[in-house]
Amino acid sequence: MVASPAGAAAGLSYADIVDLADGAPLVANVRIRNIIPLKPDQAGTVPSGRKRLFVEAEVTGLIRGESGIAPIVTYLYDAPLDARGKTPKYKKAQMIVFARSGTRPGEIQLIAPDAQIPATAEELSRVKAILAALVAPDAPPRILGLGDAFHVAGTIAGEGETQIFLRTENGDPVSLSIIRRPGQPPRWAVALGEIVDEAARAPEPGSLLWYRLACALPPALPPSSVRALAPADADAARADYALVIDALGPCGRTRTKG
Repeated sequence: MVASPAGAAAGLSYADIVDLADGAPLVANVRIRNIIPLKPDQAGTVPSGRKRLFVEAEVTGLIRGESGIAPIVTYLYDAPLDARGKTPKYKKAQMIVFARSGTRPGEIQLIAPDAQIPATAEELSRVKAILAALVAPDAPPRILGLGDAFHVAGTIAGEGETQIFLRTENGDPVSLSIIRRPGQPPRWAVALGEIVDEAARAPEPGSLLWYRLACALPPALPPSSVRALAPADADAARADYALVIDALGPCGRTRTKG
């Protein structure tokens, strides 16, 4: 495999790759055959520090795309400039592109200015695993926001349980449950269904379910979620939600979502 240009899209996080994969109807492995830098009057508006290129590439593997793809594709890419104002050497480089079909045969459009990453073995494996998780029958839905929260205090000081319902894109039920018992660390879980049972667990970091929560949930429980609760129960629900946010940790995006 031909080495990819240094700095083409190094260091993207798990969340960055899911952002790209989740929004791309077409994902392909390509080998760049030719690039043509566009003149300013041809390029249009280009972000600072980048140069717009017309790229011709050979498709070496279709990773996602029901309608197929032409063997040779063309697209525009805004390449980052180095300290000398030069673009990396892309010719013959193997890349993964996240795209949609263009208006002409053989033309594709990247879904974001940086939706081209080096096709290393590690990145190919990661992209394929993410795409498989996105289309799995039990894939967690996109989270739109928070619904109602409920809290029930226990009979013993320090005992209680909070349940927080999430709003999802497809309407599937998703909820968070937080249980506190005296002398034990708090335990929280996420349920993908109407019933919270013993099988419910906190998501594994770096999993699609973790991404759906860590990258979509607001930092604090909004007033609308606790409007029906007594003040003490609302305070407990807020504290339990904060525990979940702290446990999830930061989403980890390093790029501007496009």
